[in-house]
Amino acid sequence: MDKQTPRRGRGTLGWIVRFAGKRKGSYIASVVLAILNVVCGFIPFIYLAHITKGLLEKTADFRYCLAQCLWMAVFFILSRLFHAFSTTLSHRATFEVLANVRRQLTRKLARMPLGDVLDESSGTYKNIIVERVDSIETTLAHMIPELTSNIIIPFVIFGYMLSIDWRLSLLSLITVPVGLVCFSLMMRGSNESYQNTVVKTKALNDTAVEYINGIEVIKAFGKSKTSYERFIVAAREGADCFIEWMRRCNVYQNLALAILPATLLPLLPFGVSYFMNGAVTAPDLLMLIVLSMGLITPFVMATSYMDEISKAGTIIGEATSILEKRELVRPDRLEQKPNGSTICLKDVHFAYKEEEVLHGINLTIREGTVNALVGPSGSGKSTIAKLIASFWDVGSGSITYGGVDIRKIPLDDYQKEIAFVSQDNYLFDMSVMENIRLGNPKATDTQVIEAAKDCGCHDFILQLENGYQTICGGAGGHLSGGERQRISIARAMLKNAPVIILDEATAYTDPENEALVQHSVAKLVQDRTLIVIAHRLSTIVSADQIILINDGRIEATGTQEELLQSSDLYRSMWQAHIAAKEDEDNA
Repeated sequence: MDKQTPRRGRGTLGWIVRFAGKRKGSYIASVVLAILNVVCGFIPFIYLAHITKGLLEKTADFRYCLAQCLWMAVFFILSRLFHAFSTTLSHRATFEVLANVRRQLTRKLARMPLGDVLDESSGTYKNIIVERVDSIETTLAHMIPELTSNIIIPFVIFGYMLSIDWRLSLLSLITVPVGLVCFSLMMRGSNESYQNTVVKTKALNDTAVEYINGIEVIKAFGKSKTSYERFIVAAREGADCFIEWMRRCNVYQNLALAILPATLLPLLPFGVSYFMNGAVTAPDLLMLIVLSMGLITPFVMATSYMDEISKAGTIIGEATSILEKRELVRPDRLEQKPNGSTICLKDVHFAYKEEEVLHGINLTIREGTVNALVGPSGSGKSTIAKLIASFWDVGSGSITYGGVDIRKIPLDDYQKEIAFVSQDNYLFDMSVMENIRLGNPKATDTQVIEAAKDCGCHDFILQLENGYQTICGGAGGHLSGGERQRISIARAMLKNAPVIILDEATAYTDPENEALVQHSVAKLVQDRTLIVIAHRLSTIVSADQIILINDGRIEATGTQEELLQSSDLYRSMWQAHIAAKEDEDNA
């Protein structure tokens, strides 16, 4: 298990502290400064009380009042400075938390089995990692220092009021239980309502991402009306769940916000009565009136964070639910170095969830050979390739690389040994040059261009608007499928890995370029192990070993000539391929 993977059983605050990393001290310092802000913000009231008392008792002169005012100004400025320093530290710590959350989530996705990653839509991951995590920035930056100070302020004020007159101080709190009752009525069913908004908002985000990503298919097949209606329904439900929740809480919330801070209502009549009976002096009564006006307001401000705290807890929960998912079990350190790059599958079984798709695969792929996986669609070819690439762990059995079980090789070390080019080639929204250079970040521009030339990419790249500096667009959307595939092959070749896996390398390549790609691949994989998942059988006739997969089992292995003689299934597949190729040539 990676050292950065959080442990189960933590609360929201525990996760935040863990994500804060080295910035935990900043949060602590922020809280201390927030408390000092409260203290310094309260001291001017004491000086104001002294001035008021002195004026009423006619014992205060101008110099005395001026000195008191200067001290009030000093503590007010200190209060502002402590507040500024507190929020600065909390913001720095918060940005570190958000960065750590995102770093750990992206690293986690790389360590998870591919099937588990694909169980969730890309829109869900994007929503959590980008929008949802970003939305708690304000909450974390302000909640910890300001919530702390807003809770402390009422206790400090009430403690000082008790020192003046405990009877009137307690009487001023008569409105508090009434307001709390209103708050409790407002909070009934709030958890269910909040979870409903989370579900509806998630559905809206997923629908929006799906609608945008599928806009080409929607337009091509005339499904814009039905697809747009799905989006409209999700948007309406996303809004209605909030509106209904707010409508239900509105009356109780307004009553609570009106009654709770109304401490003057009981204080004034009782205070006047006490003053007329000589039970309290005018300066003390005036000070109690001033202090009571600020007694509950900070507490009300603190309660305003409750929704944000729930939101932060939900978002942290979404993030940690990903972090707690199972991982590919790999050691941190390489204990046994592989000897060569021969790959052996021994009695390999594998299931997608409950359905087993590979049933006891035994296969040897020798170092420096060209191997082709062929078979009907859904037979398990891509699954075998992805197991070899360590995208999943086998259910039972083992896969060895150079005589070492790949589960005993650190993931980073093993990934350096494998270059994988899939059918769905993904290019990042950066230049062609940088997309190819991802295969070897240390490669020079000259090496990148040479790799492109070897893969037959150079000429078409030069014809692009800005040549090698042309931006590929999101997922390589500015390029054709064939262009994306050839750039992906160049990237894989630049990696210079001992084992290359090509999942139908010429799937999107036109006939004119197919031979060029095959020739380039043959030249570049010399002295390397090549595994090709092939649908066009004519591309693998010279393979050292053709592995025929059928219904999750190896039906036959051998060269092209051997399989044509020994396997009825392969012979029928070859005849069907030749017939289709002739029809294509005659078209």
